[in-house]
Amino acid sequence: MPDLEPETRAVLRRWESSSGPLAIRARVVLLVAGGLRDAEISRRLGVSRQTVGTWRHRWQTSGLDGLEQRPRTGRPVTVDEGEVVSRALLAPGSSGATRAVARELGLSHATVAAVRRRWRLNPDESPAPQVPTRPPLPCAEVWVMGLYVDPLRAVLLIGTRPPAAAAVADTPIGQDVLDGLDRALVAAHDAPAPSLTMSPDADASGRDLAGYLAAAAESHPDIALHAVMLWDREEAPPAAGPHGRSVTWHRPPARSSWRSFVGAMAALDSTRHPESSRRVYLDLVAALERYGRPAPVSWLRETVAGRLRGEPAAHGPAQPAQSASGVNQIDLGSFNECVVIEAVRLAGTITRGEIAHRTGLTQQSVSRIARSLLDRGILIEDAQRRGTSGKPRTPVRLRGSAAHALGMHIDPEVITAVVIDLDGAIVCTRSRPVAPDTEPGEFVEQVAELGRRTLEQAQGAVRDDGFLGVGVAVPGPVDIASGTVLAPPLMSAWHDLPLQYLLQERFPCPVIIEKDSTAAAAGERWTGRDRRARDFAYIYLGTGVGTGLYLNGDLYRGVSANAGEFGQLCAIALGRVDAEGRPEILPECNPPFSVPDLAVRGGLDRENPGYRTVAAAAAAGDPAATAAVRAVARAVGQGALGLVDLLDIDLLVLGGPFFTDDVAGFYLEEISRMVNDFPTARRLRRVEVEPSVLSAEAAAVGAASTIFHATFTPRLRGREGQ
Repeated sequence: MPDLEPETRAVLRRWESSSGPLAIRARVVLLVAGGLRDAEISRRLGVSRQTVGTWRHRWQTSGLDGLEQRPRTGRPVTVDEGEVVSRALLAPGSSGATRAVARELGLSHATVAAVRRRWRLNPDESPAPQVPTRPPLPCAEVWVMGLYVDPLRAVLLIGTRPPAAAAVADTPIGQDVLDGLDRALVAAHDAPAPSLTMSPDADASGRDLAGYLAAAAESHPDIALHAVMLWDREEAPPAAGPHGRSVTWHRPPARSSWRSFVGAMAALDSTRHPESSRRVYLDLVAALERYGRPAPVSWLRETVAGRLRGEPAAHGPAQPAQSASGVNQIDLGSFNECVVIEAVRLAGTITRGEIAHRTGLTQQSVSRIARSLLDRGILIEDAQRRGTSGKPRTPVRLRGSAAHALGMHIDPEVITAVVIDLDGAIVCTRSRPVAPDTEPGEFVEQVAELGRRTLEQAQGAVRDDGFLGVGVAVPGPVDIASGTVLAPPLMSAWHDLPLQYLLQERFPCPVIIEKDSTAAAAGERWTGRDRRARDFAYIYLGTGVGTGLYLNGDLYRGVSANAGEFGQLCAIALGRVDAEGRPEILPECNPPFSVPDLAVRGGLDRENPGYRTVAAAAAAGDPAATAAVRAVARAVGQGALGLVDLLDIDLLVLGGPFFTDDVAGFYLEEISRMVNDFPTARRLRRVEVEPSVLSAEAAAVGAASTIFHATFTPRLRGREGQ
């Protein structure tokens, strides 16, 4: 331990001379600073070695603040079990997590272990937790379904369902979100409570709560609801169950404060259910921060994953296609295997010696890995090459039929499905139109049915043990952590749709949800081989313009996996803002709408022309159609200019369903001019603007490629999406 600062030593000496609990802690730190071992300090002070270790650790991690008693408003005399539960659930999942939590909270290991057993948090003891509310919740899977707060009371709504094999969330909400939730709740609790005489209707609060519970029961008909009264300034009797369906009432556990109980339930929900992501709890915090009298907070989350309102289809639950029954039988044994596969994929055909040269691996390692990949059918040997000297060399290449993936692209007007092989070649493709106002349950069934039919069509080419999974490209914004499509433009029926988990019920294989422009970038990287073996931005011209980014050898998704919202960048570049100062939603960033509209206003002599009609007219030289396409291309070019200057990249790829052959030249010319004539560093680089190597099904092919990307691309952080 480094020497103590004089000011710090003075504080510790003052604490040492006191008679309170800080005296022992200060003596421990002073003796540690003097170089004594824990055993000697324990003997001198007459305390346990565990006590010495606890306060030494608290000092080393938190300084003087770590030695002070942490304030916990409303904490009972006994151990606050809610805090123990939340810290234990959010701690790293190592075998020492219980001891780490004990050290952090200043408790014994046995105490933390006892709390875990009481709540049944150990998987080997129970398939589901036991929440000891008063009365206890059933031993079941639990979700935080909602929160109601008015000037008189606060109710946490919990949903339960019989235990099942629950997935473990890869990205639990984190302590920062719990802290924000705690602050917002405390602010609501501490707000001045108005006098009942100030309200024109003294019973309004109770009626609002009853209405809230009725809405919750209607939204979640297949889940048992439990209302936990966090606080109640009137001690009024709870509202009756809505519509004859009972909502059981509870109080927080006797050994937890209401604050720590809310944190424990949020941690329990988020760590057991991937759909209960940070976004869900950030929405709750935002609702609490808008709390104001007399309006209550009546936050109710979306339907939990896998359950939608409405009757099931007449033919019963969807059954997956037989060819989808394999679940990723390709087990890559090492990072170096991924490195070898990447080298082969980029080169197309390559010898073992060239692999060693490109990757830096030894010749022996490459030979061993290549032999293993050949035996498992991932690589195949090509015809021998004869050099001027030495024995002939035998190059290898990927065996396209070794693996397949299904990709689906969901657009406001059409769903497209493709099956591609490991080389990126399309085995088969199908599409079907869809109405943007289709009910979510029916829509999901349409997506699943199209996927099944596409797999059936490809059944002869797809090996059961080589089918890796399903990738789905959707319009943003999307919550990747929970697989939830939030509120895509032009799709009015979609709101917080847990698409990934609905599809996982229908396909017994990995399912990855990706934003459409990011998926297109993944497909470009995978199919483009060495032509795309560098950083680039993919400008996706669809129903809206988006950007997929491939930077530093991997897809760049951003913190929320929604990087590439290109329309905002274009609006800022063009100085287009609404009355509130928010960047406009540019019509130019919706080519199928803006191109026909601009062409008609420019004098195109056609009645209600569609995008394809205007594109064909532009290719034929019609001045109004040409001017319309160029105007949209210039607006997109302004955003592309900002992108190039921001990221300092030298390759832009244009693609998507509305980057068609007849107008491709206009887009390439206008955007290339913008990004090469105007950037700040234009003297240092030449930006190439190229058409995509993908077909019109770029997003669908890209969605399938995300499966290959997650399986085969070497990365040190682990493979995303698995």
